[in-house]
Amino acid sequence: MAKSSNTTLHKANKAKKDEFYTRLVDIEKELKHYKDQFRGKVVYCNCDDPFESNFFKYFAANFKEFGLKKLIATSYSGSPITGKQLSLLEMEGVKNEKKKEPLKIEITEVLDSDQDGAIDINDVKQLLKCDKNTVTPLKDGGDFRSDECIELLKQADIVVTNPPFSLFREYVAQLVEYNKKFLILGNKNAITYKEIFKLIKENKLWAGMMPMGYDMLFIVPDEYAKRMVENGKVGSQYKVINGVVYGRSPSIWFTNLDTAKRHQKLDLYKKYTPKEYPKYDNYDAIEVSKVTEIPVDYDGAMGVPITFLDKYNPEQFEIIKFRKGDDDKDLAINGKYTYFRILIRNKKVKK
Repeated sequence: MAKSSNTTLHKANKAKKDEFYTRLVDIEKELKHYKDQFRGKVVYCNCDDPFESNFFKYFAANFKEFGLKKLIATSYSGSPITGKQLSLLEMEGVKNEKKKEPLKIEITEVLDSDQDGAIDINDVKQLLKCDKNTVTPLKDGGDFRSDECIELLKQADIVVTNPPFSLFREYVAQLVEYNKKFLILGNKNAITYKEIFKLIKENKLWAGMMPMGYDMLFIVPDEYAKRMVENGKVGSQYKVINGVVYGRSPSIWFTNLDTAKRHQKLDLYKKYTPKEYPKYDNYDAIEVSKVTEIPVDYDGAMGVPITFLDKYNPEQFEIIKFRKGDDDKDLAINGKYTYFRILIRNKKVKK
């Protein structure tokens, strides 16, 4: 993504408009790879307005197919998006004149209430309308750091959501503190955060199944999108599809659930030559500018692009460190600094 796009989304975060909602198609593409790992589990979506979130919609509609034990979702009182998919005013027993009252939804079963032969979002609507115990108000505002939400987190087996970009470090730290399994979206640049890279290096967090080069689009608040269109600011960082404005973001899935690609061997074909693979000035390692050109026969340290994490098999490779040389400066060749590099070693090459 261009720098201007990153800046725009970052400003939205600071303005508390970082509820860029995830498209259902992107949730479906990723979640289909993990079905067996969700059976009998309690899933918590703790950064989602349940009446807008496609995460809630997806898990509620697929509750039986995934074999979930319980689905919990909590909303945040500061949400800039008003209810559309499931009107809060339809919920019996819930006073919500302000339309932004933080709520908790807990579902333990979804039945075919309309008897159409399929369990879908319409059955969930009917459940929420009729069961006063399913939808309850939150007292502490619905922030994931609140005591109420932490107590719900303790009940959960797996957390799935799109947390605020601006709070990503703090959000992941909480998941690690409470030893939770998770599948979350984050900005690709989060890989470069020292707190996040440490978890990657220790094999406590890794990239999900969707390729890092995939162009993700996010649903933006209507009021925000309308203002962008009126001001003529819908540029490369946004995309309009059928009149709907979507925000582009270099986002990827982060998880500690097992993935098939973590066990796939990266096929290598090139041989090492000093001419093709120069050494860094400030670290005993060679520069590999493309992941596909990692030499098959080199036993030392190599600097590779961060897209390597898309192919990272911990049985084949070891991650050594990120970006810095022995002098604690960026890796350099002939006095010129390289772009972000991950230093790795091929475990399969004998010294």
